[in-house]
Amino acid sequence: MSYINNINLHTIKKDYLGNKIQNGKFVEYVSQTKTIAEILKWKLESNIKDDEYSLDIIKNNKFLAQQDDFIVWLGHATFLIQVNGKRIITDPCLTSPIFTKRHTEIPLKIKDILPDYILISHGHFDHLDSSTIKYFNNATALVPLKMKKIIENMNSSIKIQEAGWYQQYSIDEEFNIYFLPALHWHRRTLFDTNEVLWGSFIIETPNKVIYFAGDTGYDTHFKEIGKLFDIDIAILPIGTYAPRWFMKDNHMNPKDAYKAFFDLRAKILIPKHFGTFDISNEPMGEPEEIIRKIMKPEQLKVLTIGKEILL
Repeated sequence: MSYINNINLHTIKKDYLGNKIQNGKFVEYVSQTKTIAEILKWKLESNIKDDEYSLDIIKNNKFLAQQDDFIVWLGHATFLIQVNGKRIITDPCLTSPIFTKRHTEIPLKIKDILPDYILISHGHFDHLDSSTIKYFNNATALVPLKMKKIIENMNSSIKIQEAGWYQQYSIDEEFNIYFLPALHWHRRTLFDTNEVLWGSFIIETPNKVIYFAGDTGYDTHFKEIGKLFDIDIAILPIGTYAPRWFMKDNHMNPKDAYKAFFDLRAKILIPKHFGTFDISNEPMGEPEEIIRKIMKPEQLKVLTIGKEILL
């Protein structure tokens, strides 16, 4: 067992040695690995269809000329966040991952986005899409440890900075970005399981603190993060949770997201990771329906794809 981080970055958690790694694989906060038999059992379970459900979409690119800070949902886990005139895109997947149908259109052309920064929480195909990344020439990607080669193979013009958990990226801006824990895992091929780290992000501006969770199960890391930052907005996943016996370690359901929201001590929850891809067995409309029932209106902001909210 050894510990690694980016020795060129500042670590904000006192006495944190770095991410644990053993035989080339990250071993801390790892979702439980499923057997082939368990995967087959899941695939044979009923996937409840919800053909009448669809997300509202506004075809819109006017926010690209917006001077004020904003957040726009582009579907699934992809958000465009403008801070101090700089565009930050999260978990870029604006096409259809392999073997996966996209159920929502995107509100603008990918080539028009032109982000300054790309935040990538982990390497799964619905969060890191080569067909999207190829348009983001000369952007700076802020990524987990050991992800550099993956990004370089997608777009060699992108500048890349890796970080371990509790590390602050080195950017010359009037805002800060930090990489933080998540309970998840990595795989893009049959042979690279957990060889790349995963995590979540804090975007700390002079006026707002935004938490962006990658994919994650519910665990104690939310309380740890809530103690470190005074979070205004928590962008949390609420879908891809059924069947629970299979998904619990990998993805939160709406009730888990509600608990995480309180652990983070956040003021507003913006839900994500629902309604775009049908990659689990709950009805596609169920996550939104449940989160609206269990949260107070003043705590919850369900975004319309393509419609910006000002910070």
